[in-house]
Amino acid sequence: MGYSTEHIAGSLKAARERKGLSQRALGAKTGVPQSHISRIENGAVDLRLSSLVELARVLDLELTLVPRRKLPAVRAITRGDDAGQRDVQGARKAANMLQRLGDRIAELPRETRSEIAVQELQRRTRELMHFKLSADDLVHLQEASAAMQEFLTGSRNLEAVEQAQSRLGLLRNALAHRAGASAPSVPRPAYRLDGDDHG
Repeated sequence: MGYSTEHIAGSLKAARERKGLSQRALGAKTGVPQSHISRIENGAVDLRLSSLVELARVLDLELTLVPRRKLPAVRAITRGDDAGQRDVQGARKAANMLQRLGDRIAELPRETRSEIAVQELQRRTRELMHFKLSADDLVHLQEASAAMQEFLTGSRNLEAVEQAQSRLGLLRNALAHRAGASAPSVPRPAYRLDGDDHG
């Protein structure tokens, strides 16, 4: 089997496994017998164009003829697509975690919110909402969230709040000094109403 056929067979098998389809299920959807799919994936048979088109369609793949000199660019784009999607999901998760942390602070009793450490934590949380967060920022947010959870479930020791505030301060400084980093942008609401702290 030549390299190009081997590469196509490997791509088809990987796409089938990503979709969670067995060879039998793929055969039922495409009309290509399971035994033929097995031989295609193992490189024991030459692909017929009609079979290839049908397999690609079911596996959400697109067959395209690309000029050889442009192939490296196409490969780079398709490799980066999966990583970019993971980054956007991580950024969205970080933004949601930050929002939940802000909500927890807002739900604290008024006398607790008047503590300087809690006010500082609330300020840091609001500041971070203006930054583009990345999946890498999740670690700091998880540590701050864990410290805040300790405060809420424990003896209301302000050291936990100070620890959370310190974590968020480090994150804020890192984000502010991140030079030219292009964190994936997360869709943000057109406007946001901050909680009313007056009652």
